[in-house]
Amino acid sequence: MRHRTIVAMLGLSVLLGVLPLSAAETVIRRGIDVFTTAGNGKTYFDFSYDPIPAGFFCKSSKAFTGKVPFKGLPLTTDPPGQLLGADTVVERLTDATFDDRGIATTRLRFRALSMVSIAPIKTACGAFHVYVSLAGQQRVTTMSIFRTQEGGGSFVAPIAVDARITFIPVKPPRDKSARRLELIHRFTFPAMPIPWSLVTGLQKGLASVVIDTDGDLIPDTQIPGTSNFAAGQFPDSFMNKEYCSCCPTGYTCHDANGEQHCVNVTMCPGTQNCC
Repeated sequence: MRHRTIVAMLGLSVLLGVLPLSAAETVIRRGIDVFTTAGNGKTYFDFSYDPIPAGFFCKSSKAFTGKVPFKGLPLTTDPPGQLLGADTVVERLTDATFDDRGIATTRLRFRALSMVSIAPIKTACGAFHVYVSLAGQQRVTTMSIFRTQEGGGSFVAPIAVDARITFIPVKPPRDKSARRLELIHRFTFPAMPIPWSLVTGLQKGLASVVIDTDGDLIPDTQIPGTSNFAAGQFPDSFMNKEYCSCCPTGYTCHDANGEQHCVNVTMCPGTQNCC
């Protein structure tokens, strides 16, 4: 049974009509969106859907069917700290131009993911810390952007993930060659409506940066910075200087069979970082 997707936001009237464009910007420029994983137990892998086979941890280990909750582990960057503690990066690969109905499309893919289990898991072979990163170049999906008002609207996109799950013993074994256990888990989060807000030229974003994309804690790939698109922000939220929509009063959860990832927006462009 698929878990219900949680969206801790106001209800969205996403597809009830898009806005014809006026003199406002007509292109969403390519760039990245950065997020911080909520460490409240809502992000998890439930291995009852796809058990880790018997004998994986050691010869005497039984099939593992437990649920493992995760928290974000800030991505390593060069220069350090450029992503403000974010652990998740998604890149929009191409510019998206709105048509006369206020609809635009682009392609996107995961660029970085860094999580660690909130607590070690227990097996017959001892306890293990569990780390999650990306396994190689990620699959590309299509993103549809709907402009419902001048300052923004909503978007929908499935998100494909090829995740590397690494198990490291809490107590290192005598056999150093058996120290690191890995498996690859592939899944796709189904599309769901999420708000977005237009970022004006007066609002400060993130510059291009080199990040760790494979979980070895070494920055290895240069990615573009943010653009004029703020994922997860309600339209026109930046108009009110007293309001910062990225404060952790809520989060967005993407849910597949056995996997759930809940994130907060990492920063508010043009305001003090309040996340």
